[in-house]
This record gives sequence, structure tokens and C-alpha cells, in this order.
Amino acid sequence: MSRTSRAAFGRQLLSFGLVGGVGLVVDIVIFNTLRTTVLEPHYVQGGPVIAKVISTSVAIIVNWVGNRLWTFRSQRRIGRRTDIVREGIEFAAVSLAGALIAVGCLWISHYVLGYTSVIADNLATNVVGLALGTAFRFALYRWWVFSARRMPAATTATAAAVTPETVSR
Repeated sequence: MSRTSRAAFGRQLLSFGLVGGVGLVVDIVIFNTLRTTVLEPHYVQGGPVIAKVISTSVAIIVNWVGNRLWTFRSQRRIGRRTDIVREGIEFAAVSLAGALIAVGCLWISHYVLGYTSVIADNLATNVVGLALGTAFRFALYRWWVFSARRMPAATTATAAAVTPETVSR
């Protein structure tokens, strides 16, 4: 990997982390608000898992916008609506698979291991699940959903000309 490609990869990884950080804040705030109020486990069987599904769904939308417009902007599909729809479906599929990783960690911790406190639920889903899901999502977003190899030749040449350096000038 050349120095230029390492730098571009580093910038992409950093912007992915920043977008993910915003999504994480949205996820944590919504999860904990629901988990400690209307979906509190004493009132709703499966409340923590339902809260996580809702909070993750909202965070996926936030991450879709951020990653499409910033992290992978030079690789995203522009043009035909069918390409954009396919990209959105692929993004949602990868995001949901990553969310299942976080929900799975929460489910195992809460229902199999019996760690039922708010802190344990947050550690399971927002630390362990987040770390595993993030690595999974970044790899698949980069190499499948927003892959430059899937772009038409003319779009690839245009995307190569629009780098972060040329945008900031």
C-alpha cells in the first residue's frame, strides 16, 4: 500500500469513526432513555432488546447519511436511482447484521449470563457489541457497499479526481 493510499485509508477510517461516534451517541441516548422508562424490564418483557432495536435503527439512519455524504463520498453511487437504492439496501443489510452482533451480545449477557443491570446491558451492547459490530461494518461498507470496484469507469475517474484535498481547496 502506497503512502497516498495509506493516508486516504487513514482519513476514511477517521471519518468513519467520527460518523460512528455521532451514531453511537444517538444510539446510547435513545437506548438508555427507553431502557429506563417505557421499556424498563420490570414493565416490558424483553424491554432492553426492544430498546436496542429501536435505538440502533435510528442510529443506522444517522450513520447512513454521514457515511454516504462524508466517509465514502468519493465512492458512493451517483446517478441512477436503482444504483442508489441498491446501495441503500446493502447499507441497511450490513448495518442490520452489525446491529444483530450488538443485540446478540446484549441478549447473551442479559438472558444467558444473567447480568441484568443497566451498566451490564450497556457494557454488553455498547462496548463488546459495538467493537465487534464496528469492525464488521467498516469492512463490509468499504469493500462491498461503497466499493470503488463497483462504480462505472467514468464515475471512478471522477471520484478519483474529487479527493479530500481537492474538496478543501
